[in-house]
Amino acid sequence: MDLSTARNIVIIGGGQAAAQASASLRQWGYEGSLTLIGEETALPYQRPPLSKAYLKGEMSEDRLYFKPHNWYEDQSITTHLGVIATVIDRSQRTVALSDGGAVPYDALIIATGSRPRPLPIPGADLTGVHDLRSLADVDRLRPEMVEGRKIAIIGAGYIGLETTAVARQQGLDVTVLEMAGRVLARVTSPLMSAFYEALHGSHGVKIRTSARVTAIKPGKTGAAAAVSLDDGADIPADIVLAGIGILPNQELAAEAGLACKDGILVDRDGRTNDPRIFAAGDCARRPLVHYGRVGRLESVHNAIEQGKLAAAAIVGRDRPPEDTPWFWSDQYDVKLQIAGLSQGHDQVVVRGEPDSRAFAAFYLSEGTLIAVDAVNAGPEFLASKKLIQMRARLAPQVLSDMSVSMKEIAAEATKAAA
Repeated sequence: MDLSTARNIVIIGGGQAAAQASASLRQWGYEGSLTLIGEETALPYQRPPLSKAYLKGEMSEDRLYFKPHNWYEDQSITTHLGVIATVIDRSQRTVALSDGGAVPYDALIIATGSRPRPLPIPGADLTGVHDLRSLADVDRLRPEMVEGRKIAIIGAGYIGLETTAVARQQGLDVTVLEMAGRVLARVTSPLMSAFYEALHGSHGVKIRTSARVTAIKPGKTGAAAAVSLDDGADIPADIVLAGIGILPNQELAAEAGLACKDGILVDRDGRTNDPRIFAAGDCARRPLVHYGRVGRLESVHNAIEQGKLAAAAIVGRDRPPEDTPWFWSDQYDVKLQIAGLSQGHDQVVVRGEPDSRAFAAFYLSEGTLIAVDAVNAGPEFLASKKLIQMRARLAPQVLSDMSVSMKEIAAEATKAAA
């Protein structure tokens, strides 16, 4: 369907994908009505700093925003903030709002993001139990993070471990409780898990893996005081942070009859099974063109890319390039940069020494590079993004040879592929 003559475009969401779609639509010449609906009262803002610099108090709130308020005015973008989109009426092409209003659309972008997976245990609703997903979450948590207090972090994914690092740097007593047998078990290799367990251990963090949490117990004041495990142990905690993953906000789309399966199903342009409706960001399940499968990507890169893809399809531009997926995590003085997706690898090649805190783990599948975890190793990350995109086949001994620069390895691979 040709949407280049659309007069009303509506974007539901207030995150990176919504902000990028708004900017790209105006940048690429769309001059019609553009409306952004955000459940939070804040303008679209960055989420990665929430568990890092913003939680530490090193970044002010105003620096989180993608664009200031006057930018939306200058771009003639109507914002409905603190309002929930309640119904998408596809036959009438309207979005109903929680304040009783309704907005018409010729094209619609759903960028509703995701929400924390709730703890399915008694005591999860006690005072002192926190999620970390929004500005409001951090603003509630930060005043409680006082030196000497005890915090139990349930879940050893990136959010949990990033918060762990901040809490230790602020002098809190930290215990990490992970149900799997190692930290970061769902996203990386045993090598990287061991590195991060050692890193946090060196900072005095107590990590318990294979730990199944059964309840959060209240103290005398009624607030959280301990986390109970199935082995009978009680972990004292003044603060509890749940970081057990996220769920895509797909309910609005599903209720409108759009195809959903662990995310809103979209094609390469972000288009759903309704040709007028697109989805982008955490809530979308998209083709992963470099891997020949579909999946959801929870990352800044994905949100930016899908925001651009949807905007381009609506205004009739050629499809923008689809980059190698990339992610990052900051913990203490260690920057992890990830390129690609390591699921399905059959070989791990290490370049450098993990003990030096500057190394890379390359993931190969039948000799083809599919991902890298680069720890304080920028050249390895940058070169790998290109090598993964070109499906480079690389000999393990070449990748591990520190006497050959990554620039030389990438140049040789490019030459061989020509």
